[in-house]
Amino acid sequence: MTTYVALLHSIVLGPGKRLVMADLKAMAAELGFGDPRTWVATGNLIFEGDDTPLPAIESRLEAAFRARFGKHVDIILRTAQDWRRVAAQNPFPDGNGADIGIRVMRKPLGPDALSMLGRIAAPGISLALADGDLWIDFSAKPSETKLLSHLTTRKLGIGTLRNANTVNALAAMLG
Repeated sequence: MTTYVALLHSIVLGPGKRLVMADLKAMAAELGFGDPRTWVATGNLIFEGDDTPLPAIESRLEAAFRARFGKHVDIILRTAQDWRRVAAQNPFPDGNGADIGIRVMRKPLGPDALSMLGRIAAPGISLALADGDLWIDFSAKPSETKLLSHLTTRKLGIGTLRNANTVNALAAMLG
């Protein structure tokens, strides 16, 4: 058995509707995944499953999500071992965890994306790539920067943003 971390991108189901984490856990269990558990109500799921290529599991989860909830949601998967490495690679470990974010990518970003975002980022914002995922130290409230509007699927590819506190909490849940 392999332990997986699944990150859902944009779990708002429609006007005024949000995904209930108990329903997400039930969906994972119905797919045959073991010990599904979530962290906060923002689409973070940990579960056990057979050792299977990540794209195959992502596709299964996305299809099940669409069938159950009526909306496509991109789901990015990592193994527990890979997630622990993600958490350990935080290039800004001394920063405020709420002000440090990571855009976890399905396909790794390259240096060109880092250069493009570096030209857009306001002074004081620091950027770094680690295994193709984009780390950002916003040095203040992330919601107050125009950089967020450039961290989109259309501009960067499939990915989702989490703060360092969530990254660390998921790593702690993995033991």
